[in-house]
Formats: sequence, C-alpha cells, structure tokens
Amino acid sequence: MRIFVTGASGWIGSAVVPELIGASHQVVGLARSDSSAAALTEAGAEVVRGTVDDLGVLRDAAAAADGVIHLAFKHDIAFSGDFLGAAEADRRAVDAFGDALAGTGRPFVIASGVAGLLPGRVATERDMPTIDGSPLSVRAATSQAVLALAPRGIRSSVVRLSPTCHGEGDNGFTATLVATARARGVSGYIGDGANRWPAVHRLDAARLFRLAVEKAPAGSVLHGVAEEGVAIRDIAGVIGRHLGVPVTSVDPSAAGEHFGWLAGFLAVDAPVSHALTGELLDWRPTRPGLLQDLEAGHYFDAPAATA
Repeated sequence: MRIFVTGASGWIGSAVVPELIGASHQVVGLARSDSSAAALTEAGAEVVRGTVDDLGVLRDAAAAADGVIHLAFKHDIAFSGDFLGAAEADRRAVDAFGDALAGTGRPFVIASGVAGLLPGRVATERDMPTIDGSPLSVRAATSQAVLALAPRGIRSSVVRLSPTCHGEGDNGFTATLVATARARGVSGYIGDGANRWPAVHRLDAARLFRLAVEKAPAGSVLHGVAEEGVAIRDIAGVIGRHLGVPVTSVDPSAAGEHFGWLAGFLAVDAPVSHALTGELLDWRPTRPGLLQDLEAGHYFDAPAATA
C-alpha cells in the first residue's frame, strides 16, 4: 500500500514510518521543515512539503494514496496555551481527509488519546468521551467525527494512545516528570500517588498503527495501551532513585505550582484496557513496560527537556 502519513517525523511517526516500510508498504510523509524532509528521506519515505494547515496539500496527498495515517497535531501551540486552536486545526485537517477519501473504501487512521476517558475505573474501547465544549473535548469530538466517516465509504479507525508513549528519545510526559524532579530537587506525586497512568512503548504503538491501516474494520476504536495503569507514586519512586532526590507527596493545592501544565494529567486516575484491540487485531505488546524502561536509564543520561 501507498500510505500518506502526517506527523511522520514526530515521536510516534518516526517509529510508524520504518514499521510500515518494514512491512513492504510505500510511505509518503508530510514535512514542514528541511530537517523533517531529510529525516523522512533517510528513512526511505517520499516527502510532501506542507503543514496540517495546507488543506489542499492534504486532500491531494490523500487522494493519491491507498490509505492515510494522521498523526500530526500542533503540540507546540497546544501546550503553550492554545489547545483549542490546535484542536480546531486538527478538525479541519480531518474534514479535508474525509472529503478526499469518501467513497473509496480506503483506510483512514488517526491518533487520539485515552487520558481522562473514564476516570476512576478501567475504560474500554466501547467507552466514548464526554463532549462538553472544553478544548480537550473538541479534540475528542474530532475522533468521533472520524468514526462517523465509515458510512461515507471510508475504513476509518481511531487509535487512542496512552498519555505516555515511552521509549528512548522520549520528550513527552515522562521526560517532563524527570525534568521537573531534577529542577525541583524532589520527585513528586500528587496526594497518595495511587492514581494510574496507562502506558505503551512507542514501538508497540507503531505496530498497532500498521495493523490498523492494514486491517482494522471501519469505525474501529483501538487502544494503544500496553499497561492498564502504572501508579504515579511508583513512577516517581524510580525517578527519585535514579536522580538521587527524595520522593515526596505534593499537596493537590500546590500541584499546579509544582508540576505546571502537567498537574492536570498527573491528578487523574485513568486505567485503560486494550483487551478488545488485542482480540480484533491480534496486537500483543512485547516491548518493555514504563517502569522497566525508566530503569534502563536512558531518561537520565542527559537533562530532559520539558515537552
């Protein structure tokens, strides 16, 4: 298959591209910079220059492909105060892909998230997010719009990723926790730290995207989750030991000051199952778990930059 991938040089995309090529697919990646284009070329992919705002470029590339994997999201503005703007740009891109693929029966896979999906109990692929007009729910509404493309003759599916997709080179949530602990001199967790984060290694996630574009039925919700939930207190413990700093509870009232933008994610107890995904696509995560990955040490080799 000839597969168009947005976000192809990003954290997940840079694992998806070799996964696809290794399975004999031809990859065309969207690149917004010279460095991204060079990385894609080196990986063996073709390059289309543009951004997620270039809707005509997206339509043309999708029309020329046998399938689309949409991983791009404006994380730069999302986590600097304009999550709503990033979510709205994402919706425009998804609508453009829908127009280009309608009636073709081709696959269209997007990345979404599981964070906060069903706080307090184990969420499954059958659980749907609450749409309440908040910036986060605007992005969730986009994933539901993708599922609704199935009756338009598109084999659409949504991969809801764990809040931490870990691995060597990670600059996301886990790296931010490490950076915060290093800067604060303590490795913290909120309250009793019993709340849980689901987790997945990015190489396991990459394989799930390949399986989705190859064979996920139209309208599928898939969970990119290897571990149902890892207690934040346990994560903080490994970080503290590797950095040689105390591990301590942070009062919920002080969490925002201590953790910054990450505080809201850290406070949620959000265990998630991938059982239905495993049954549907025979996806079995095989890579190290989050604590094992932390114990490997690469998160501590150099000062971690915050996401």
